Amino acid sequence: MAEEEGLTELELAIYALVSNFFKYVSKRSLVRNKISKSNLRKMLQKEFPHMLTDTRNRKAADKLIQNLDANNDGLISFEEYWTLIGGITSPIAKLIRQQEQQNCD
Repeated sequence: MAEEEGLTELELAIYALVSNFFKYVSKRSLVRNKISKSNLRKMLQKEFPHMLTDTRNRKAADKLIQNLDANNDGLISFEEYWTLIGGITSPIAKLIRQQEQQNCD
């Protein structure tokens, strides 16, 4: 896209995360800017097959969704989605930090 020209690597990553969220927001839903549980299940299977285990296990996915749905409205808002992203990236950040510390030793 033209909007992406000249963006930094970090800006492109943020753009990708935001775009991914809206990719799964139902166009027909009366509730805008939220992802349904079924669409979030699809996202987990398609977008996180290597970083999340049991994405094909409906019970495991439903438990993750229930934990994300902070206000218990049955939908995932951008803020709740961002909790998922933070939960995935935090262990990766720790792993990278450990690897860098080992390389410095």
